[in-house]
Amino acid sequence: MITKVETLTEQQLERIRKVIGEAFVSNGLFHNWGTKAERHDDVLRYMAIYVDYVYQAGELYTNGNMTGFIGLEDSGSAPVMPRIKMLIRMLVSVRFSKIRSLMSFVRQISRSNAQYARQRHLDALMVCVDPDHQGKGIASELIRFAKEQADAKGIPLLFDTDMKAYAEMYQHFGCELYNTVTADNGVTRYSLVYRKQD
Repeated sequence: MITKVETLTEQQLERIRKVIGEAFVSNGLFHNWGTKAERHDDVLRYMAIYVDYVYQAGELYTNGNMTGFIGLEDSGSAPVMPRIKMLIRMLVSVRFSKIRSLMSFVRQISRSNAQYARQRHLDALMVCVDPDHQGKGIASELIRFAKEQADAKGIPLLFDTDMKAYAEMYQHFGCELYNTVTADNGVTRYSLVYRKQD
C-alpha cells in the first residue's frame, strides 16, 4: 500500500535522500556535471535539497517498507513557499557553475511537455526504488498509485525522464510517449502522459 510520507526522523529522511540521490547520479539531467564520479557529491547535494522540498510540500509517497518512493505534484495546487526555499538552498549549496549548466539544459527541454503542462495535471516528480529491492514490482505499485491519483482527480499524469529505459518502462505501464527533445549536450528528454481511458 502506498502512503504519504509524514513525520520522518532525520535518520529516515537522510536514508531517503541517499537512496534517491544515488539513483540520480547516472541521470542524463546531470550529464554536464562531469563523469559519474565527478558529479556524485554535487548530485547527492542537489537531490537532498529536492527530496526535502518534495517531503516538506507533502508530495512524497512510499510503499509499506519505504523501499520505493514517488513524488506527485498537482499543478493546480503546487506549493510556492517550499519551492522558493528549495531554490534558495540550491543557490547556496550547489556550485553556481553546476546550476548554470543545469539551467542551460532545462531551458532547452522545458517545453517538451507543453502539450499537457498548460492544463492542470499531476506531475510525477520522481520515481525511485532502492536498488536492493528492484525487480519486486515496487515501481509498478508506485506507478499504479500515481495513475489512481490522476484518475481520481480527472487529470492527466505526466512523466518526464532523461533515461530511455525509464521512458520504455512508463510506456509498459500504459503511458504514451508524446514528445522527445534532444538538448545540445546530446541528452534526450522523453515526455509521457497517462490519461484515463473512457
